[in-house]
Amino acid sequence: MPQDSAIPTTDTGAPPHPVEVAPARLRASPLLTTEEVARLLRVDPSSVRRWRAEQPPQGPPFIRLSERVVLYDTGDLQDWLDERRTAPGTRRRAA
Repeated sequence: MPQDSAIPTTDTGAPPHPVEVAPARLRASPLLTTEEVARLLRVDPSSVRRWRAEQPPQGPPFIRLSERVVLYDTGDLQDWLDERRTAPGTRRRAA
């Protein structure tokens, strides 16, 4: 392929600009909106908002970035669901 003379061809081995890499936890655990969580749980978004507004808060852990922006970590959501799993034939202990 012919090289364009306007593009420098010197390869220093380093990327041309610093590359910011998100911590592994952020890459592995994308953040979800209230609506996305509601869709995954097959409930109305108002239910997720109500869980969050109760005192003490119910529902999965959340991250409040601002008054109007609330996000949910997928790892936290999975942990919350796992805590609620009931296996047939087993009894849950009273807390």
